[in-house]
Order: sequence, then C-alpha cells, then structure tokens
Amino acid sequence: MPLLVLAGVLAGAGFLLSDGMPRLALWSVAATLGLASVLSLVAGRAGRLWRRQAAARLHALVAEDEAPCFATDDLGQVLYRNRAAQARFGRADAATLVATLGDVFAHPSAVLYRLQSRAANLGHAREDVVTRRGQVRLSVHRSAPGRFLWRFDEFLDRSGQGRGADGISLPMLVAGRTGAVLYANESMRRLVGARPRALDRIFTDLPLRSGAVVTVAAVDGPVEAVVLELEGAADRREVFLLPRGLLPATAALTGVEDLPVALLRLSANGTVEEANAAARALLHLDRGQEANASDLFEGLGRSVRDWIGDVAAGRLPGKAEVLRLSHAGPEAFVQIVLRPLGASAQEGLLAVISDATALKTLEAQFVQSQKMQAIGQLAGGVAHDFNNLLTAISGHCDLLLLRHDTTDPDYSDLAQIHQNANRAAALVGQLLAFSRKQTLKPERVNLADALGDVMHLLNRLVGERVRLDLDCADGVGAIRADRRQLEQVLMNLVVNARDAMPGGGTIRIVTEACHLTEDLRRNRAVVPAGDYALMRVIDQGTGIAPELMDKVFEPFFTTKRPGEGTGLGLSTAYGIVKQSGGYIFVDSTPGLGTTFSMYFPLHAGAEEPTLPAPKPAAPRSGQGGVVLLVEDEAPVRAFAARALRLRGYSVIEAESAEIALDILEDEAVSVDVFVTDVIMPGLDGPTWVRTALKHRPGVRVVFVSGYAEDSFADIQDDIPNSVFLAKPFSLDDLTRTVHDQLH
Repeated sequence: MPLLVLAGVLAGAGFLLSDGMPRLALWSVAATLGLASVLSLVAGRAGRLWRRQAAARLHALVAEDEAPCFATDDLGQVLYRNRAAQARFGRADAATLVATLGDVFAHPSAVLYRLQSRAANLGHAREDVVTRRGQVRLSVHRSAPGRFLWRFDEFLDRSGQGRGADGISLPMLVAGRTGAVLYANESMRRLVGARPRALDRIFTDLPLRSGAVVTVAAVDGPVEAVVLELEGAADRREVFLLPRGLLPATAALTGVEDLPVALLRLSANGTVEEANAAARALLHLDRGQEANASDLFEGLGRSVRDWIGDVAAGRLPGKAEVLRLSHAGPEAFVQIVLRPLGASAQEGLLAVISDATALKTLEAQFVQSQKMQAIGQLAGGVAHDFNNLLTAISGHCDLLLLRHDTTDPDYSDLAQIHQNANRAAALVGQLLAFSRKQTLKPERVNLADALGDVMHLLNRLVGERVRLDLDCADGVGAIRADRRQLEQVLMNLVVNARDAMPGGGTIRIVTEACHLTEDLRRNRAVVPAGDYALMRVIDQGTGIAPELMDKVFEPFFTTKRPGEGTGLGLSTAYGIVKQSGGYIFVDSTPGLGTTFSMYFPLHAGAEEPTLPAPKPAAPRSGQGGVVLLVEDEAPVRAFAARALRLRGYSVIEAESAEIALDILEDEAVSVDVFVTDVIMPGLDGPTWVRTALKHRPGVRVVFVSGYAEDSFADIQDDIPNSVFLAKPFSLDDLTRTVHDQLH
C-alpha cells in the first residue's frame, strides 16, 4: 500500500511539471512502483491463500485421526483441534495447549517448551509422559514457520488395578529422576492432603530403599510405612506405600494381591503364611500351597531359617540379601528385604522380593571377564619367564650339538633334549596365544586359499571315520592374519570336533561374506557393524553342556580324560582370533553338535609381496663386528655370548641397561650392533637404546623378548635400524639376525 501511495504522488507531481522529459521520468517511476505494489498485493494474497489451503489440507488429514491433534502457533495458542481432541478435552477448552493439558500431567509447560524447541530445530520431537491414567506420547512436527502440529497418544491402564491406576487402594506415586512427583493416585493424595510435588515434601528419609520403613508427612501427622519401589521407564520410579499396621498376623495380604511387587508374609520360623500374586508367579507357588522359605531359597552360607529367626528377633537388620531360587534352575536369583511386622517376633515378617537374575548374570559376566583377564596376564608373565629358561636350555643344547656328530653316543640324548625343549616352546606359545602376546606375522590372507592349503593336513588329523566338508562361498574378501596361526586355529577346532564324534560323522568348514548393518552383541562382546569374512566349523558331536559354555575358552579347561589333552586348544584359538582383530563365538546343543563362528574384519589393503624365506646361516668365522649384548638373565646372556663369539663376533656383555650406558661413555669403545632384552629391571631396552643412539646414531639394534612383538611395535618404529627376535631363539636364529643387521 505505501508503494501505491508513493506512485500516486509521483504521478501527480508529473502533471505539475511543464518540461516533458522530467514529467515522463516521474510517470515511468510511478508506473513501476504501482506495478510492484499490485504484484506485491497479489503475491501476499496468494501466499495467504496457499497457507490457508495447506493448513486446511493438514487439518483435513488429521481431522479423523483417532488420537487428539492440535495445531498451535509459536506462542502455544491453539489454532485448530481435531474431533478426537474436542471429544477428549471439550470444544470450549483453554486457548493454549499448556492450559489444555494442565490437568493431564505435571509441569506441562516445561514439557511442551522442550518439545517445541526441539521441533523448531530438528523438524520434529517426541516424548513419553506418565499420567494418572497411564502413559502419554506427545509428538510434534513443525508444519510451517511458527506453526506446529501436535499429536496426543494416550495409553490407558484399563485394568483399574494396574500401575498408575486410581483403583489401587494403597498410596502410590511416580517420581522422576530429580525427585519430582509426576503422578500420585487418589490414595496418596488423600494421605498427604494434596497433590504432592516432590519426594522431599512427603518423606523425611531419602533416598528411598525398597523394603525400608519410612516416615510419611501425612495430613493427620507422621505415619510409618514400608516402601515398595519399582524401576519404571525413562528413569522413572513407581513407589507404593504399605502402612505397617496393615498386615497383622491374623490378616491376609489385604489390598496388595494385585500389586506388581512380590510380597510374602512369613512366620518367625520361615513358614510362608501368605503370598500375593506377584510372589506366587515369581516363586512358582500355587495359592494356598504350604512352603517354607528354607525350601524356596538358598545361598546365604548359613541356614535361611536361622537368618529369618534373627531378623524377626531383632538380632539382625533387615538388609537386602541376594539368594538363589532352589527350584527354578541354577541361574535364578532374587533379592529379599525382610521387615518385622510388629514389635514382637510372633507378628512375623514382611518379605519384599525382586527378581535379581539379570543383576547376578551381569555380575557373573563381569567376574568371568576379570578372571579371563587375570589368567591372560598370569599366562603372559609365566610364558615370558619360561621363554628365558627355554632359550638357555635349547641354546646350550645347540652349543653341545656343535661338538658332537651323529655317531657320538651322546648325540641322541642331546637331540631328545632339543626336541623336548621345542615342544615346551610350542606349549608356551599356546599360553602366549591365549594371553594375546605371541608374535604374529600378519599378511593378506584369502580364506579359500588358506583352507585349500591346509585341507590335506586336516584330513590326516581327522582319520577315516570322520569326513571333512569344505564349503567356501564366492566373494569372500581377504583378511589380515598370520597364516600359520590361522592354520593352528583350524587344526585345534577340527581336532576338538573329531574328538567330540567318537562314532564318526562330518565336520563342515564354511566360509561366507557377512555384512552387519548394526552392531552384533553376543555375551560380553560387541562386533561393530561392517563387512566381515565369516568362518564356521560345524560338527555333529556330543555337544557342550550349557553350564560349561562359559568355560570352554579358559586355558587348561578340558572335558577329556587325563593324558588326552592339555586344555589349551580352544584357549589358543580364542587368543589368536582376538589378537588378529576377530571375534569367536560358540553355539552348542547337547547331543546334536557344536558350531564355532569366527568373524574376521576384511582387509582392504593391497596384496603384500611375499618375502623369500631366510636361508640358514652357515658357520662363519673372523667376520668381525662388535656386539654389545645386554641381557639380565645370566644363562641366556652366557649362551648368546658364546654363540656370537663362535661366529667370529667380538662381544661385550652387560647385565643391565645402566652398565651398558656406562660402557658406551668410553668413546674408544666401538660397537656395531646392540643386542638387548626389552623387559629388564631399571631401564628397559627401548629407553636405554634411545639414550645411546643420541651419541652413536649409526648403531644397529636387535631387540629380543619373550613377549609379543606388537606390544612395543610403536616404540620400534621410533628407533631406526631395529629388528625384533622372539624368545626362545636358536643359535642360528641369533647369529643370522645379527649378520643380517650388519650386512
């Protein structure tokens, strides 16, 4: 409109001018402004018409919706309500949505503001709210700038006796995480004289504990009651009050039969005198069935009857105890809180019971996880010490074999010692595999190729009564793993499967591509979403009993007779798979068979070149080179020094890093190679080598250790010209490694 007025003024001014050109210019500007004004008016009317039509279409869309729907502006003014909303809240209700929902649940303004703010930013929002009639789900969508569409889904408790119902005769409320009372039933409102707003306005003893006796600030004065508390959804708690005088010894559980809390009335000797419906369902009791608590529960480490008698007599506080159900399987647990019903033991006790099976299961899983971790650390430490011993044993045996030929009478004995030392080293390697500290040489592996290469060996292992069936799917990507260790996993699993089928059968090895669209959660493990190569070893054997499933991967656990196995096969497979970045799971049905499933993440890198195998080192002499040997274990140091001197090296020995650094302070001492243990008292290998290389940057380094190479792979990357040699090593292994470093 202002543009149109301005256009008229300019047109009138043009008539007052006598000059033709200025008059024409003013009329042109006036015409342009007039046209713009008309277009603006038309566009505005069209926009308003479009918005009205869009709103009408939206209202028509939700008009017949069974749930109450509202359209509001950004101030919360109700612009539209559908038929369901009119029927639920009335046609002439409050003008704002806050006022409309004021009697439905507590603090509607905070809830609506929170939801509207989220919808303004994200386009939509939703929240579940507990009400006195049940539960409400409020949904809101931003329908246009400054306009919001709300939907009110109400889930009523229609039983009249369930949670949140005013039909319950006992006082009951629902509290939020901060202690705000979201709902109180009619009995609670009568008890406290008004609708309570917060827990601290009702109870003097906070925090509340289920089964505890609390003092309630009632309208007629303080009242003692027993608290029954249940965990609800979204950090909400449902609290029931059981007045202490409600349950005299001569009365039944009046008013609590249908409570969702398991309650027992017990005599002083543990006889069950009354049980409500929840307790009967939890304990598998029939109505009126005679029972005693000592027959129902166990696990205190003392008589349940004595515990109940002590609580009834006041000798013990009625604290919560977790007990096992005697007749509900080995993994069913309950938590019990005992409270005396009166001043004397003859009045009996009230037992508040809750299912603790999930809690005990989590506790057992945590304990199992801690045990496996502790065993792994112990195995790694023991293996490290054994590797030092085996290095000395096999090394000195190598030195003796150099002085005896095959015709010597002692040669066979020395060979036997050497062979058994190697067997011991293999056993230690299995311990390190379980503790995930063995040295791996990962490479790009195609499962089909790896299985094809090892099938002839597996066929020899299983014998004639067992058939191997290999099923490799197409399109299974490559993984990154140590091929030798992967073959070890397969052999261990196949041998176990063979032993589980004494009458013969078929072992299937299946590979397939697996894509997880979401995380896979099994036991305590979480397999992240992604692409995997899945390998299964399936047998038709005797299976594994359910109570043994959690122990199958523990080292030295075996169901075989003494002398038939070490109990390290599955623990070794577990360690290798985990150290390779994979996951292993077991499924078994007694009498039908067992399946081991292994998930290996796919390796997207390029194929790595295959390095030629190192050639055995021939005896050399006079080849020069000075080696500084740093080893805290005297037998290992003695063997290594003699081996290197036999090959023509000059060796300087040091039993600690500190002594080695003192030696290097003499600039006249020339050193070509450092051979050092990694883990030593005082300074460790990498630390002293870094210090030494500051003044002798050209010296080569050989790290030796009984632990895995990858435990200090990052440190090794920081130290130039360094290699790793795992213990136990032979004479040739040591001399070849030093020679390669020098040349």
